[in-house]
Amino acid sequence: MTQERPKRPLSAYMLWLNETREEIKKDNPGSKVTDIAKRGGELWRAMKDKSEWEAKAIAMKEKYTKDLKEYEANGGTDTGAKKRKSKAAKPAKKLKKKETSEEESGEDESD
Repeated sequence: MTQERPKRPLSAYMLWLNETREEIKKDNPGSKVTDIAKRGGELWRAMKDKSEWEAKAIAMKEKYTKDLKEYEANGGTDTGAKKRKSKAAKPAKKLKKKETSEEESGEDESD
């Protein structure tokens, strides 16, 4: 069985929001997801002491770094993620442009 690549840790804000989201929903009944996220951002920016969440995020980051080194030492590589990114929509866009150009040139020839 191959070991899965460790998932990136959450930021301090996301850790806080995950824990606070239900309270925000309760204080703003009937709000849309986007409204809750916006309110969460406002509350986060207004917070004076974020040290608890920043400390949790740092601990998660350290664990992630350790797990990632262990993953790579056991033969895991980062190439899979890079390959997926490099094969993104770029070739498809170029292909569409070529198809469009050929269609346009075909229409011009028949006129």
